[in-house]
Parts: sequence; structure tokens; C-alpha cells
Amino acid sequence: MTDPAAAVPPPPRRSLSQRAPDLILWGGLIVLLAIAFGPAELSKLPLLFQNSANMQELGRGFLTPDFTEWRLYVSKMWLTIQMALWGTTLAIVAATPLGLLASRNITPAFIQLPVRRFLDIVRSVPDLVIGMIFLVAVGPGPLAGVMALAIGTTGVLAKLFSEAVESIDKGPVEGVRATGGAKLHEVVWGVIPQVAPLWTSYALYRFESNSRSATVLGLIGAGGIGQVLFDSLNAFAYSNTAAIVVVIIVAVSLIDMLSQAIRTRLL
Repeated sequence: MTDPAAAVPPPPRRSLSQRAPDLILWGGLIVLLAIAFGPAELSKLPLLFQNSANMQELGRGFLTPDFTEWRLYVSKMWLTIQMALWGTTLAIVAATPLGLLASRNITPAFIQLPVRRFLDIVRSVPDLVIGMIFLVAVGPGPLAGVMALAIGTTGVLAKLFSEAVESIDKGPVEGVRATGGAKLHEVVWGVIPQVAPLWTSYALYRFESNSRSATVLGLIGAGGIGQVLFDSLNAFAYSNTAAIVVVIIVAVSLIDMLSQAIRTRLL
């Protein structure tokens, strides 16, 4: 009787020249981590356990959240969600044409390359810097936060949208072209139906992310729960900070559950 194990061919073995790129890549990553150990001050990790008095005070505050002003926290969180909603919506409107223009398979290089470089610039500017620009223009308040989220999210979504377009099946597009359809018809009937579910999923993910990012914009006076959070941190009111964090966690969790339900129906 033939041994079944003997009939299984041995796994393919790669030569050293074939494995060299992987070895160089992972070796380079290990070297970079070793170089960054000092600048990242990872040697200070033991301090987390040495400053026990400060950590105990912080821990007591976070273990006893103070919900006395819960109505304020909930209303500010709702304002933050509204900022994230508008910021994401404006970003989707702007990212849709930019994502199509940045796609290699439907746009000529003399258009696609400048659009991609523009999106690189938009993504590289921190939201806080964009928020400060609008803060000077329109004054403190949620509008500066909305615009900061919108511009930053536009750069991210446009890149994701373009990558989704570049991975589509060419069959439907060629079918529309064969019927005599113009370039716009190819996009509307051949491209958009294929990428719409994935685009929606990306947009929902960014909405979740913006709901968290909007809290950071409170640091520059852009409104929302972030402003209340930083005020409590500056006052060392750890119990109030803990209550605000709980409100943020609950809100983000509910948004995640809702978006997950929507994605399940779309994909």
C-alpha cells in the first residue's frame, strides 16, 4: 500500500537569490527599529511604573467618573458627531471627482499625475494646521473643525476611491464602450456601479475616524466635546475627564455598530 504522505510533493524551496529581497526588506526594518529605539525614548518605559503616586492619582480619577454634567457632555458629543458628519459629507462630494481623475485606468497621465500630487499635499497637512487656517478665517467654532475634517478626509478618500477604480473589472466598461457610449457613460454605467459599495464602506470608515479626530480639534477651539475634554485635562479634573472619555467611547461604539450594519447590507 502506498503511503499517502509519500504522494504529497515537498513544498517548493526558494533559492537565496529569490529570498534576498525579503531578507533585505525585513533586515532593513529591524535595523530601522534599532536606530529609532533611542530617539523614541523607549528606554523610559520603566518610568510608567516608577511614578506610582501620580499614576495612582490618575487611576483613582478614572475609576470614579463624575457624570454630574452628563447633559453637557452628551450635547457636546452630539455636536462633535454633527461636525464629523458634515466634514465627511463634504469630503465625499469633493473626493468623488478627484478619485476618478486620479485613477490610472480612466484618466490620462497629464491629468492623473498632477491630481495625485495635489492629493499627496492635502494628506500631508495635519488637520490641526488646516483647522488653524479656518479658525483665523471664520473664528472659533465648529465650522473650522468641519472644514479641517473635510479637507483632510478628501485627500484620504480620493486616494482610496482611485485605488478602488483601478481594481475594477474592465468588462462592463468595454461593454458600454461597445454600445457607442461616451467616456462619461463609461464612468456612470461601467465604473460607478462596481465601486459604489466599496466607496460607501470607505466613507463609513472615515466617518467613524472623523468622530474621533473631531475631538482633537477641540484643542484649537473648534468646538465639540474635545474642547470640554482638554479643559478638564488642563484642570486635572480626572473624574470629569473619565466621564467624558466614557461618553466618547459609547458614542464611537454606537457609530461603529451602525456603520457595520450598513456595510453588511452593502457588501
